[in-house]
Amino acid sequence: MNANNHAAIGRCFVIATMLAVGLAFAHPNTADAAKANVVMLLADDLGYRDVGCYDGPVQTPNIDSLAAGGARFTDFYSGCAVCSPSRATLMTGRHHIRAGVYSWIQDEQQKSHLLLREITLAEVLKSAGYATAHIGKWHLGLPSENHDKPTPDQHGFDHWFATWNNASPSHRNPDNFIRNGKPVGKLDGYSCQLVADEAIGWMKQHVETNVDQPFFVNVWFHEPHAPIAAPKDRTTKYGKPDDKGAIYSGTIDNTDDAIGRLLRTIDQLGIREDTLIIYASDNGSYRTDRVGNLRGRKGVNWEGGIRVPGIFHWPGRIAPQQVLTDPAGLVDVLPTVCGLLELEKPSVHLDGSDLSPLLVNRADAFVRHQPLFWHLQRSSPIVAMRDGNFSLVASRDYEMSTHNLFQEAWIPRIKEGGYRDFELYDLFNDPGQTTNVAKQYPDVFNRMKQRLLEINASIMKDATDWHLR
Repeated sequence: MNANNHAAIGRCFVIATMLAVGLAFAHPNTADAAKANVVMLLADDLGYRDVGCYDGPVQTPNIDSLAAGGARFTDFYSGCAVCSPSRATLMTGRHHIRAGVYSWIQDEQQKSHLLLREITLAEVLKSAGYATAHIGKWHLGLPSENHDKPTPDQHGFDHWFATWNNASPSHRNPDNFIRNGKPVGKLDGYSCQLVADEAIGWMKQHVETNVDQPFFVNVWFHEPHAPIAAPKDRTTKYGKPDDKGAIYSGTIDNTDDAIGRLLRTIDQLGIREDTLIIYASDNGSYRTDRVGNLRGRKGVNWEGGIRVPGIFHWPGRIAPQQVLTDPAGLVDVLPTVCGLLELEKPSVHLDGSDLSPLLVNRADAFVRHQPLFWHLQRSSPIVAMRDGNFSLVASRDYEMSTHNLFQEAWIPRIKEGGYRDFELYDLFNDPGQTTNVAKQYPDVFNRMKQRLLEINASIMKDATDWHLR
């Protein structure tokens, strides 16, 4: 079966489902769309096979309810196989290298950060009259003793409560949160619950004092990124208290509980029908037992490193019980939110596409203008591209340091470097990427190779050389 046939089957399923639940979803009130709140729930290092609705072992009734009440993508992707660049892609709808982020950011040792020139989702919504908040992990650059960098308020957020990277010293009793530029100090509790507390408090205060103003809130959890910690009663549901796999599952279970509290608050405020909720992960799991039958894990551009859960939930606008098979990803979030809310998209090159036709009974109108593309300099393969059912990967044709921390001195070589050892995989028949089918599909291989090189050239043309700044 070719890529077009596979996509067509998925679209037919969506259309039938939408018709079954009624045409009301196909013709939403435009005024209601413009006023809808937006909640972006993002997990950290959560694998494709972690949560219940993706056949994972963790009990996640609240996340599962979002999927049951909306649309769940089977082939959803992070913006990168590691965190900072994936988050940059989510915030901008653009490849992270265009946005200035090559790899995960260490603020003390690197100049890099999300560029101020980039138009973020928060800025798009703020210009449309939204109140905005970022709560949880940030990892897109914060000021340090060595480098002055922008803070979330300079990227469009009215309120922020964040950590530069992971919760420290672990998810339990973190001491490194910053609220609107001021360190908070040690907090009692688990990171996911503290993030939920802040989000709940901010939403309640906003709705009670600004009932007519819609809001956008990023709720970016730290779990299950290491160093991990979870309550004993949640860990022991999955194994012994000191078992790392059980603790890992416990962090996800605890996060699902925090999401449940958020959802109950949204219901209590009477705004569920007016709220678009998106759930995803920033990259694949670092545990190979949590990526299903996919190859690879966090940090590499095989499917296990980049394929993640992806759920869109909006009662009254997005029909329930949808399972969508079209490839999609975090790069699509900004244009999709704009499409669903009928807002003008930023007048820059967007690498992502508007998924709203798939979500609201206009599947035949969906066009992906550019294949999904990944680049991570320390990964092997260094690049990957998804077009329909096919995945094309390649290795770099130059030497690269084995240093784990990205070195900005590498940038000139990355911008000028080429690729070799191209391989093609049919993900419909071989999701585990076991068999290179380049010789079986020479036309597909040549077409995709040419397109990959074109996209790569476009990205590298926009890329910032932090080494020269």
